[in-house]
This record gives sequence, structure tokens and C-alpha cells, in this order.
Amino acid sequence: MPLGPDALIALVVFAFVTSITPGPNNLMLLASGVNFGFRRSVPHMFGIGLGFAGMLAVVGLGLGAAITASPTAHLVLKTASVGYMLFLAWKLATATGPDSSDGAARPMRFVEAALFQWINPKAWAIAVTATAVYTRPDALLASVVFMSAVYGAINLPSVGVWAAFGVGLRGFLSAPSRLRAFNIAMAVLLAASVLPFVFEGTP
Repeated sequence: MPLGPDALIALVVFAFVTSITPGPNNLMLLASGVNFGFRRSVPHMFGIGLGFAGMLAVVGLGLGAAITASPTAHLVLKTASVGYMLFLAWKLATATGPDSSDGAARPMRFVEAALFQWINPKAWAIAVTATAVYTRPDALLASVVFMSAVYGAINLPSVGVWAAFGVGLRGFLSAPSRLRAFNIAMAVLLAASVLPFVFEGTP
């Protein structure tokens, strides 16, 4: 096993805490659970879990160091992240719910959720930290693959809790005015979640 027992326990705790705490992914899953239900949010959940595990592997094999070392790449990532997060916040704030007459409302798809990890500030911060702490230079490939697999296995059920919580709120938010207020509140929180990335310069 690439990690010893103590390091494995630390990785499991780190993965659980960072997966279950609020962030862009979990805020969007909460909103998806409210607006679309649990079953329709499953592709979104798998996109997050598998997409981040893949991102973690790529970052662990050297991409993270390349981006943090390049001011241009850092700026491009920051600009894309902030712009897309604000776009998602606007879409959420103006959402009319799954029963709208235009039929345009839908949950995030698997590929969209997977690709979103690459411009998710929290995902980048976790990936860079996990790579620095839980990989071994003398067994880089094995430790990166192992770390990514452990993280993916813990991340998926953790983010699913947020979708399930959203489902639990559906009854209370069945009134259009409450649903609209909820979506706006989630949009504000989603937009606010990029502020540390903007002001602290975290890739």
C-alpha cells in the first residue's frame, strides 16, 4: 500500500472534511436537490466525484506545480474560474424551476460537473494540498492513483448528502416565492465562494 496506516487515516479524514463542507460543488448540489430531486442530480454527483478524482491524479502528476509556477496560467485560471462561477450564479438566481413553461431548466450533466472541477477554486486548493501531503516522490504514480481512488470513494457519498438535504427542503420550498428566494440566496453564496480565490490568489 503506497500509504501507511496513519497516513491513510489522515487522508480519509481530510477527504471527508473537505468533501462535506460547503463549497461551489455542494451549494450547487443543494440547489439541484431542491429544484430537480435526488435521482436527476445523480449524474451531477458522479461528475463531481469522478471528475475531481481525475483532476487530483493529473495535478498530482505535475500539472499543479506547472500552473502555480506560471503567472500567466494562474491568471487565465483565475479569470476563467471567476467568470464561469458568476455565470452559474446568474443562471441559478434567474432559474424558474423544473416546471417552467420554457422547459430549459435542467440539472448539471455528468461531463459538465466533471469539467467544472478544473475551474473550481476549492477543488484546486484541495488538489494542491493533497498532492503535497499525501504523495510519495519515491512512489509517485502509485501514491497518486491510490490517493485519487480513496478521495473519489469518500467524495461521492459526501456530496450526495447535500443533494439529499436539498430533497428534504422541497416541501418547504414548494411555493414559487420561497423557491425563488432560495435560488437567489444560493446564487449569492456561490458568487461569494470565489472571493477567497480573487483576493488571496489561490490557483
